[in-house]
Amino acid sequence: MNKHSKYILSMAAAVILATGCTKKFQDYNTNPYGATNEDLLPDYGLVVAQLQEAQKSIYVYQPAWVTQLQQNLMADVYSGYMMPPTPFRGNSNNMNYDLVDGWNVWALNPAYSSSVGSVMNPISNVEATTKTTAPALYAMAKIIKVEAMHRVSDIFGPIMYSKYKMRADDGGYDYDSQQEAYNNFFKDLNEAIAILTPLRAEKPLPTFKNADLVYDGSYAKWLQFANTLRLRLALRIVKADAAKAKTEGEAALANAGGILSAASDNFNINIGATEHPLNTINNAWADIRMGAPMESILTGYNDPRLPKYFVPAVDAAVAGQYKGIRNGINIDAKSRYQGYSALITFPSKIQLMTAAEAWFLKAEAALRGWTGAGTAKENYESGVTTSFSQHSLSGAATYLTDATSKAAEYIDPKAITPGQNNVTKDKPWLSTITIKWEEGDAFERKLERIITQKWISMYPDGQEAWSEFRRTGYPKLFPVVINNSGGKVSTDVFIRRVNIPPDEYLTNPQGAKRAAATLNGPDNGGTRLWWDKQ
Repeated sequence: MNKHSKYILSMAAAVILATGCTKKFQDYNTNPYGATNEDLLPDYGLVVAQLQEAQKSIYVYQPAWVTQLQQNLMADVYSGYMMPPTPFRGNSNNMNYDLVDGWNVWALNPAYSSSVGSVMNPISNVEATTKTTAPALYAMAKIIKVEAMHRVSDIFGPIMYSKYKMRADDGGYDYDSQQEAYNNFFKDLNEAIAILTPLRAEKPLPTFKNADLVYDGSYAKWLQFANTLRLRLALRIVKADAAKAKTEGEAALANAGGILSAASDNFNINIGATEHPLNTINNAWADIRMGAPMESILTGYNDPRLPKYFVPAVDAAVAGQYKGIRNGINIDAKSRYQGYSALITFPSKIQLMTAAEAWFLKAEAALRGWTGAGTAKENYESGVTTSFSQHSLSGAATYLTDATSKAAEYIDPKAITPGQNNVTKDKPWLSTITIKWEEGDAFERKLERIITQKWISMYPDGQEAWSEFRRTGYPKLFPVVINNSGGKVSTDVFIRRVNIPPDEYLTNPQGAKRAAATLNGPDNGGTRLWWDKQ
């Protein structure tokens, strides 16, 4: 383990106590800019800063140790995309379901208030100052808030959202249940979409352009993103509230602004000259490598995107191969798996939604018979083609005719217990789905095909991939070999969420208890979220 990795592990608790959400819930409700509405109105300079801060806090990219805790040692692994070669905490950690509260609190801290940024603090101030005076900025704030906070809710479940800054009678701060949060996400997106729809052909205000770290001030692009986000969240709740899901999804598809369609439409946060945090975690620290499901599916499909995502292994036992590490295995030392496939070097942008995803969302909407979705086959094939285009690849048409390739068996030649980590054809979690669209297939097989290709296309955003795996069960992933949850998380059912950090119970005991009471079971990693239905 490198010096920096040791530092983040030894100092996490101290940092959290000093700067994280353990600074009491009162800190969540303090305007960090110290500005009144009157201070903000003359030129909206602080509004620009606040909107940029919120965009940068969706996926914190600096310092890289925050990214490592916010997402990489959690969702990036649970999605099947990646796995660390490092046996953190004596190899008892998130990877084998011994959830580390000192790590996972950093999935919550940036949402509210921390030394590295915030979403809700600046956004609430922008909402208060722009609703009537600068509605386009107000709409941007709403969209950013939903994009950031649905990711937090999809980790924990209940979140402080509509009740943010509001004290309960007992002095605590209350959460929305996840169902309430999602209802409010749709409400906020609807409001933003109504504002931006008539503006989509207009030249943006300079302040809007200055605040925008994604689309250079394009109202039309922000509208497309909002519609696509609405469609994403509609499908997210399809098993929990099918009627609302259909209503919201069809509204997104019917809007005149449309949804994302070309690779140039991708929602990527521009981080300027800052190094992508995954480059630091992967290259400088050697703390992350390819996940075994990525190897199995991409090599089995002979997928041209494979070298766009990973580099061949350098370990003598597998040199020149694309070799991933299975989640939740016995690791005695970092040196055992450090030579497996590393990640490619990422450009200075944070990918949070792709146009390929939008096509796959439409494909599923069509599969479910939603009005305005077109045909599942055409949308599915457009999703694959758009993903190839994103990575400057040709050959999508040929790839889409492959009716025989399936996920490959996974063999780990360096397993401490020989054969322990192998996944062969007799294992139920090895997928048999092929690439070519088959109109005669049953609903579930069509859905598995759509979600498997969506999973490939969304890389490296493990948060969204993990959410979709929990919602659909696809793509088929490999269960952990070692389960250190003490019976809280089922090996076969996989981890479903992360518990509310204990510090929340210390600083806001009544609010945290009420939040936990909205769950469908105990506050642990085995309890399904509201939208996560069997």
